[in-house]
Amino acid sequence: MAELKYVITEQIAVLGESPRGWTKELNKVSWNDYPAKYDIREWSPDHQRMGKGVTLSNEEFEALRKVMLGEELTITDGDDVDEDEIL
Repeated sequence: MAELKYVITEQIAVLGESPRGWTKELNKVSWNDYPAKYDIREWSPDHQRMGKGVTLSNEEFEALRKVMLGEELTITDGDDVDEDEIL
């Protein structure tokens, strides 16, 4: 199996910490030399190990931000999305 390469290009926020010292973080991460994307996951204190997480493109992150702020969300093709149907 190929080695996973990653670089945390921007540390944005620590969202929480577990009793064992791992932190759930919002970062921008470049995976396998691709452009950095927004990433939410748990990291060990030395950032050498990680848990499962979710990676979001700039567009997906912006859509999530809008939903969390209660703003109207529209899909790029022009169709409005009802947030109540998503949640």
